[in-house]
Amino acid sequence: MQVDQWLPGMRQQSLMVDEDVQINAWTGGQGPALLLLHGHPQTSAIWHRVVPELARHFTLVLADLRGYGDSSKPQGNADHGNYSKRTMARDMLRLMARLGHERFSVLAHDRGARVAHRLAMDHAQSVQRMVLLDIAPTLAMYEQTGEAFARAYWHWFFLIQPAPMPERLIQADPVAYVREVMGRRSAGLAPFDPRALAEYERCIALPGTAHGMCEDYRASAGVDLEHDREDRRQGRMLTQPLLVLWGEQGVVHRCFQPLHEWQQVAGDVRGHALPCGHYIAEEAPQALLEAALPFLMQAR
Repeated sequence: MQVDQWLPGMRQQSLMVDEDVQINAWTGGQGPALLLLHGHPQTSAIWHRVVPELARHFTLVLADLRGYGDSSKPQGNADHGNYSKRTMARDMLRLMARLGHERFSVLAHDRGARVAHRLAMDHAQSVQRMVLLDIAPTLAMYEQTGEAFARAYWHWFFLIQPAPMPERLIQADPVAYVREVMGRRSAGLAPFDPRALAEYERCIALPGTAHGMCEDYRASAGVDLEHDREDRRQGRMLTQPLLVLWGEQGVVHRCFQPLHEWQQVAGDVRGHALPCGHYIAEEAPQALLEAALPFLMQAR
């Protein structure tokens, strides 16, 4: 990815965080540390429209989750535990430690926001503040799944099918998969910079990406729910200040009550809808900055 052509000042690094996993990250900026995590079927390129302003205030770490982008894509194990959000969160904790950041804030979208949820729950001492984009908690979304959600988020139920069926279908035409999944959302493909779209298409075609994505979702429908239910049984809550933002034209807004659901798992939470669909950082970057920057700046 020639990110320096459209994100000047960012530097690419690949750091070992596990015995078989390297995490690709782009770093730059100045100030307190801010970890940015992307969702499916994308990469850290999603942040390109907000990075210039964020880099004026924060030392940024744009990471590709394991299984995505240019990060490692290990073979999933029997219980999909090496793609659990607990494991993926530990990747990010180790990445930030390798970069010298023991405490940091997090801005995360979609799948990355699910990793961030687990990161803040398991490693509360390391996470200062979080902004989570266009999700409700995973357990709440599965427990409240209805017809409208299942039809709109069909990929949740396709990707968790046993290997290798979904992998084989994605690999048959990975570019079509990206364009269909992203293009069927409320805004179509219009919001995406051609360079970013080309990056998503390049990365989904890399060996192992289809499997990594499926394992991410398989873990969320299994081991991740076990971890979330244990938090509920133990009465564990997120303790960090949390800002949740979602698209008023998106499925999460139509099918769930995001603020209410986050209030069930976090003690200090606020949030509201933004005038966009699912891909907030690319559809409404200025609205995102106006909402998130004042909140994140309090960590300084």
